[in-house]
Amino acid sequence: MTLVRTELDARGVATVTVNRPGKLNALSAEVMGAFIDAFAGLPADTRAVVLTGEGKAFIGGADVSELGALDLSTARAFITRVHQCCEAIRSFSAPVIARINGYCLGAGLEIAAACDLRAAAEGAVLGMPEVLLGIPSVVEAALLPRLVGWGRAREILLLGKTFSAREAADWGLLERCVPALELDRVVEDWVDDILACGANALRLQKALIRRWENLPIEEAIAAGVDAFEAAFETDEPRRMIADFLSARRKG
Repeated sequence: MTLVRTELDARGVATVTVNRPGKLNALSAEVMGAFIDAFAGLPADTRAVVLTGEGKAFIGGADVSELGALDLSTARAFITRVHQCCEAIRSFSAPVIARINGYCLGAGLEIAAACDLRAAAEGAVLGMPEVLLGIPSVVEAALLPRLVGWGRAREILLLGKTFSAREAADWGLLERCVPALELDRVVEDWVDDILACGANALRLQKALIRRWENLPIEEAIAAGVDAFEAAFETDEPRRMIADFLSARRKG
């Protein structure tokens, strides 16, 4: 069985599906290897990625049987692999959309937090239950305070309780929460919006947002000036501005 499927359409939009439905798409070492390889194998000119899970889960967390077998000599390598999955998303040049169709727990929520946009079906269940298993939530759980604030992040991380997609949307963890039958439409609307933008501009924008996370405000502004200048290394601004002006004159 292919643990992580990749499909690329004619528009340059990739769909990456974690395919271990019998285990709620839990991240085993093998699945994580396939996940990292899937992102590494995407063409450089991919315009957008839709990340989802097969069956009734997005990603149900790390494989508990493998967690239970860890010890002091193996724990670091396992959790580093989880981080590498998240980093594959965050470092990928094009926007990555999390299509959260069901359970999104632990490492699965870290994967979702690493994505650029998140939409979930109303029935999806989210949470960071690691403390209930005797381990802290780590690696890209560090993104949660930026998304939901420190107080809510403490509630999620210290209590280990699950919460609904509607709650997650109200907290700012999700951009959209919709009935399951509308999930694909919302994702496709986002894809259409992405395709209407300049491909190079979006790559520069995603990279700049990543830099903003770690820079003081004055350095962040200066990095933006560099990104603006870099946009003119191609003819994309000239072409798209000319198209915009032409359409406005005709309108």
